[in-house]
Amino acid sequence: MTKRSHRPDHTLPLMMGGLMAASWETIYRRSLLMAQGACSAAEYQLMVAEKLGAMEKSAFALMTGRGHKAALAPYFRAARANAKRLRSGS
Repeated sequence: MTKRSHRPDHTLPLMMGGLMAASWETIYRRSLLMAQGACSAAEYQLMVAEKLGAMEKSAFALMTGRGHKAALAPYFRAARANAKRLRSGS
């Protein structure tokens, strides 16, 4: 048996498609929370903090020459995690 990597090996186009879908879902779910007046202060803070963190990691990946895939990965992971978290209602 081969050891399975904990990171899926996505191609750049698949990552972009996944990022787009997860981002749309996250925006939709957060917009509903805002429209219902149910978006907490913690959720607003998370929106800012996650973008700053992803931007920092992405910039580092670009500055170290790791490529476009490594630069997109922080946004991809954050968007998927957000969509999953918001989908479960947490």
